[in-house]
Formats: sequence, C-alpha cells, structure tokens
Amino acid sequence: MSSAHLSPVITGWAHSAFGKAPEPDVETLLAGVTTRALEHAEVEAADVDGIFVGVFNGGFSQQGFDAGLVGAGQPSLGQVPAVHLENACATGSAALYAALDFVQSGRGRVALVAGAEKMSASSPEVVNNALLHASYRAEEEDAGSFAAIFGQLTEQYFERYGDHADTLARIAAKNHANGIHNPYAHLRKDFGFEFCNTVSDKNPLVAGPLRRTDCSLVSDGAAALVITAADLVTSVPRAVGFRGRAQANDHLPLSRRQDVLELAGAKRAFTQAMAEAGTTLADLSLLETHDCFTVAELLEYEAFGLAEPGKGATAIESGRTARDGDLPVNPSGGLKSKGHPIGATGVSQHIMAAMQLTEEAGDMQIADTEVAGVFNMGGVAVANYFSVLERRA
Repeated sequence: MSSAHLSPVITGWAHSAFGKAPEPDVETLLAGVTTRALEHAEVEAADVDGIFVGVFNGGFSQQGFDAGLVGAGQPSLGQVPAVHLENACATGSAALYAALDFVQSGRGRVALVAGAEKMSASSPEVVNNALLHASYRAEEEDAGSFAAIFGQLTEQYFERYGDHADTLARIAAKNHANGIHNPYAHLRKDFGFEFCNTVSDKNPLVAGPLRRTDCSLVSDGAAALVITAADLVTSVPRAVGFRGRAQANDHLPLSRRQDVLELAGAKRAFTQAMAEAGTTLADLSLLETHDCFTVAELLEYEAFGLAEPGKGATAIESGRTARDGDLPVNPSGGLKSKGHPIGATGVSQHIMAAMQLTEEAGDMQIADTEVAGVFNMGGVAVANYFSVLERRA
C-alpha cells in the first residue's frame, strides 16, 4: 500500500446552525452543507469518490435510504457511491471513520462525510421512543426514556460518591457560557451556576436528579466534511490530520457491565487513540467531548484520567476544564449548548476541533491550539470513538 494513503486529512467542512431548523427534512438539511463543504475544501463534486452519510432516524422520519438523500438534494452527487451508517449517538463518527478507512485503504482519494437529523418536527412521544433505540430495550425500556437511564446512572453516582448536583450544574454553566461564542449553537445563553443548580419552573427535574439544564437539547442540524488522501495536502487549502483514532465497544446491556460508572469502553477508546498518537493529556490543547447529559461529561473526566473515580468534580472546580484552563473541555458549548442532532453530532465535534486547529474558530478560538481530542459515544458509552487531531497544513 502506498504511503500516500496512510494518513487521510480533513480539508474542508460546512456546518448548519443547530436548533429548530426551517428545513423540512434531512434531505434539505444535507443539501445545505454538502456542496458548501466541497467549496470549502476546494473540491469539485466530480472528484468525490465516496459519500458516507450519518443519520440515526430511529423513527423521526418515514423516509429511509439516507445514503441516497445526498444525491437527491444535490444531483451533482447523485452518481457517487454512497453508504449510510448508524451507530446511535455516535452515528456521525461512524460515518467519518468509514470514510477515513476508505481513503486510507486506497479505495478512494476524496470522501464526503455528512451527518444530519431532523428531530424538532416529531412529537415528544416519537422523540422519546426514537432515543430509546440507543438503549437495550429488552432490559432498559422500563426506564421510560433515555434520559431516565442516565438519571439512574446519576443516582448510582450520588449513592456511591455523594450528592454532586452542584458539579453537574457547574458543567452545564460552563458549557452554556462557552456556547455564547458559537454561532452554530442551539442555545446561546449564559444561564450561570445558580440557575443551573436550582430546581424551578424553568429548570425542572427531568429524570432522577437530572434537571433540564443537565440534558442536551432536541435539535435539528447538519454538518459535512471532506476527507482527502495525504498526498494531496500540498494542493488543499488546509489539512487537519488524525494523529491517532480508535473505536472501542462495551456491552449494550448495562446489566453485563462490571461497573456501569466506569465507562470502560470510553476509557479504552481514549487509551488506544492516545497511545497511537503518542500523546498524553498534557499534550491536548482542548477536548470536545460527548455531554449528552452533564453526568456523561463528569464520568468522562474520570474515564480519561482528568480525575480519579468519584473525584471528577475536581476537574471542573479547579477551573482546569474552563476556556482558560489547562484543558478546555467543550469550548464549542458541547452538546449541552450547541445541540445534539444525533446523526450530525460526531461530524460537528470533529469540525469544532478542526476549526480550532486551523484558527478558523472565530470567537470560540482557544489560543495556541496544537492538538485536539474528540470523543463521541453511542448509547451509554456502548460505541466509543476517540480522535486525536493535529494541523498538517
């Protein structure tokens, strides 16, 4: 295999605003980002060798065959080989990693990755049922909602380590404060710690100890990026490479895990990607991580070694994960502020990191960014993807 195919790079992207979108469906959302991503990468549609589409669906739409929707919305791409990938909340990263493998293997030289979801047009009952698809329904459906499953994890954490509602509020407040700087974010409002830490009519309990401010939003949105073979770097406008990447899985039924609070699959993905990259936490300039619920970010602090088990609060209380801390976590606002249109999320997270590395992050920009980590998970850390990104050109 030629060395030219060993290290694919991100060369361009496009990102819609997340929120309640005027676009009526996934086809239209995808059409709004695919050609813009190609333009950003300075690539023609005729040069694309493969399209990798991430859409969760889960019942949000009667329209299936999501791989064909890119070409339906943009006829110039209608005859490019396309495939649809789904891996719960890590659907976007599944599409991205498939594209990376496609280019790295030499099967293609330019790949287009696109992720999207239209959630807001569905009733709360449909949304709830769709999200439960990311759980093991045979055992966990009785929880009633995906939020309730994370609510149960939160209760277990509090029982073992003490009430950390204030820690979750600090994480929510941090991410909302960061989201103000993100023009794509669903909710650009700094709620502050006191509001996030207080149960009220505007911030009610949702599931167990989780309040509304502890839960990511029901969002529409789309994101796309272009993956290019490394030997084309000299002719592209920018290049963000993968120093290391890994996928690791854990048992879908939570009952089969030795310790559900450990997020063992997330820890393995992190460890493997960091080892491949030859990096440590001290080398990371920032981390975009999967905060579908604030307790997820807390558990990820511990899985990734920012703190010992049960002591994740120290990472946020010390200011380490703030924008001006040693390791800014979710400077984009994360899923908590930016939103979580499921199929788009993994693609979006990688774009947010790439923007930082190329100094195209605008008001979100973290100074002197050299290496970025990205973590995206499907289900309760069932499908786990960790990427270590660096600027190549």
